[in-house]
Amino acid sequence: MVTTVPITLWRGRLYHVAVHELAQRLLTHIRREEFLRAGDRVGVAVSGGIDSVALLRLLIELRQELGIVISVVHFNHKLRGAESDADQEFVAGLAREHGLEFYLGCGDTAETAAQEHSGIEAAARELRYGFFRELFDDRLDAEDTSGAKAQSLQGLDHSAGSAAPPKGVPQGLKPEPFVQLNGTAEAVPFPNPDSGTAEAVPFSNPDSGTAGAAPLPNPDSGAVEAVPFPNPDSGAVEAVPFPNPDSDAAEAVPFSNPDPEAAGAAPLPNPPLDKIATGHTLDDQAETVLMRMIRGTGMRGLGGIHPRLLVEDEDGQARGEIVRPLLTIRRRELEQYLRDIEQPWREDSSNADSRFTRNRVRKLVVPLLEREFNPAVVESLSELATIARDEEDYWENEISGWLGTVVHWSEPAWTRDSQDISFVQIEGADGGPGPCLPMDFGLRARINNAPWLVMNASVSRPWLLTEPRAVQRRVVKAIGEQAGIPLEFKHIEEILRFAEDDGPAGKELSLPLGWKLLREPEALVFATPDLRRQKEIPDYEHRLDVPGRLLVPELGIVIEALRLTAETALSAQSAEYNPQQLLKAELLSKQLTVRNWRAGDRYWPAHTKAPKKVKELLQGRHLTPTERRLWPVVVNGEEIVWMRGFPVPARIQAKKGEEAVLIREGPWGHPHESF
Repeated sequence: MVTTVPITLWRGRLYHVAVHELAQRLLTHIRREEFLRAGDRVGVAVSGGIDSVALLRLLIELRQELGIVISVVHFNHKLRGAESDADQEFVAGLAREHGLEFYLGCGDTAETAAQEHSGIEAAARELRYGFFRELFDDRLDAEDTSGAKAQSLQGLDHSAGSAAPPKGVPQGLKPEPFVQLNGTAEAVPFPNPDSGTAEAVPFSNPDSGTAGAAPLPNPDSGAVEAVPFPNPDSGAVEAVPFPNPDSDAAEAVPFSNPDPEAAGAAPLPNPPLDKIATGHTLDDQAETVLMRMIRGTGMRGLGGIHPRLLVEDEDGQARGEIVRPLLTIRRRELEQYLRDIEQPWREDSSNADSRFTRNRVRKLVVPLLEREFNPAVVESLSELATIARDEEDYWENEISGWLGTVVHWSEPAWTRDSQDISFVQIEGADGGPGPCLPMDFGLRARINNAPWLVMNASVSRPWLLTEPRAVQRRVVKAIGEQAGIPLEFKHIEEILRFAEDDGPAGKELSLPLGWKLLREPEALVFATPDLRRQKEIPDYEHRLDVPGRLLVPELGIVIEALRLTAETALSAQSAEYNPQQLLKAELLSKQLTVRNWRAGDRYWPAHTKAPKKVKELLQGRHLTPTERRLWPVVVNGEEIVWMRGFPVPARIQAKKGEEAVLIREGPWGHPHESF
């Protein structure tokens, strides 16, 4: 359906233009939520699929009415070979067709997943959002300029250093820095229709006529400019042309020309984007909420995909904003819109692969719920997400106030003593007092590098016990997050039962990572581990059910064992499951052991001639002593069947048509967004 709406273009003149009904709905939604404002330079993230292509075409229809400048952003994850490259060419063609500036990023997602010990989906998101962050300039103030609430997008660096909470007086966990872009980011010039070659259009050349390229208007005029993006590997900007179909040659104008005026180009400023719009839909929201409910989540996870996301730097300063204006629109509506305007799109073959959890939820679970239980279940789940986000906002504000009044933080006595004395007493072999030795100057380094807050937290026990259970859980959870203690639901319930117990004061409860909870008559004290006693890193050992999920508190990670049917176990095209990590299910017991490796352990990864000592396998990994000591393995009986960062043994790898078990790890904490 097409309607005409009045649009004021210039000098007060009113024009009527044809606007699709869906575009009119989107315009109303964008204005109501203040996603975009006049003057915003908006990059539209386009993968080539229905959702993102529809978003681009809708914003092209609305850009004059909204007063925004649009560009196209695409990230090639290099997961599907020629198909991924074809997606890139398709998106570039869309930008070229509509005269839009085009930003291209690419990275090896599989390699990143291996390096970060994460899944393919998490690695893809890490690279993609790292690229988005690099496209924002530094002009945006730290305040949310829209006046609406936005979820803070924290960094995605999975390094050990970035996981450490702030030292000193707690002020909340600092956003971790984004990983550097693993690949390239390029400005792609498009062929000049009046020329046989492809030209790179300069940003602001005062004498562009001599360069043979027509200059684009000033950025303040609201017109579009081609701004190449720096290549992080070279420090220079690359202009990568697309071949002109009427010519066998194409010209690329490098940014680092020592005489830019002679080349018709001038040095360019930082990337000019203020916001990036992504094409997440109402269906994506419902699927995300369902997946989190199935896997287990709290109120924060039920919030699903946030409509807006602030992107912050390491200092907490806002760099830009990611907005999702299509979260109220069904995917089928976008498909019909593209058919109405006769706009083609690309189909991602992996979207039909039932091995992916999201695809099974999309193809099986949602249709079943709509057919058998509630035709409006997608809308209901989206409403649930909205309610959950608002509830979480309220609770976060309440908890913030309580942390500043009823929770008190203090340095443990042993840290104060170590600053004033030259000798410390170490623990003896029998657990009793040992000899006095000169102070270990490495203690200060251990304090600074501890993966938790080296502070004690105390909360009034009488106050806590008189509050509702919901408040009790929130306060304990907040203390854990602030201190860097990985507390699951079972830990929180155990802490509250311990607090209610009328037993004698001075009793202790062991918590993850070596923390202790001390019960005093008037307070509960969360005591940080005494790093003076941690000369030797303790071993750990946990049981993992198959299938099952296990928190490894010593590492702050979750390890899970997934059982896969023969139909879903293996596929050469599968990006979710690496065939080299699939174990033959019939050879495994129903319960495995997760532990750190021990002296004498041997492991036989696939593609090696013979078993090797684990110590030797880790020598080339450039690990810190602590990382090396705590490196996880999974044991079946007496045999190591899985080791982080290595393929599973060839003898027990699953083959096509066999049931399999996938062992994988992920970060502990609240669920990250799936996009």
